[in-house]
Amino acid sequence: MSPHAAALSALGLEGAARERLGHYLDLLASWAAHINLTAARNPDERVRVLVAPVLPAAPLLAGRLLDIGSGNGSPGLVLALLRPELPVTLLEPRTKRWAFLREAARLIGRPDVEVLRLRHDAYAGPAVATVTLRALALPLSELGALVAPGGRLLVFGPAPQPAAPFAAELSLPGPVHALRRR
Repeated sequence: MSPHAAALSALGLEGAARERLGHYLDLLASWAAHINLTAARNPDERVRVLVAPVLPAAPLLAGRLLDIGSGNGSPGLVLALLRPELPVTLLEPRTKRWAFLREAARLIGRPDVEVLRLRHDAYAGPAVATVTLRALALPLSELGALVAPGGRLLVFGPAPQPAAPFAAELSLPGPVHALRRR
């Protein structure tokens, strides 16, 4: 059993979701011993920092998810594990983190997750229903083309100032802020 199981259960996660997330967090802990993926150093911290803030956003997802600057996998890979039916693309320009994400997606049963070694401004794919980002100070104007009209931008961290083409929609616990593309 994963050393993360008890902390994941305390969040109400059971069954396949707990198992997948535990495997992801175990792999993250192993890789973090060699490359800087997270400052969270024990199972309780990893669950508190990387999983708990993402849970309120899972029900908001629709259509394809694009996660910008995926780094350690939170929120993008965590959401892919919570919502295995959704198509997910992770963008990570740094080679070591990109390699971690590819390996993690494969090993935890989501080989269909597309992991691209790109910055957001080099992504040439179609606009998607949901875009997520965490701990990145990017101008909202740079993200408009990535979100389909009527789609959502979910920002994990400080509240962004709404700017064209986005309008504030709601704030969730965590803090997670949802903006709707006009």
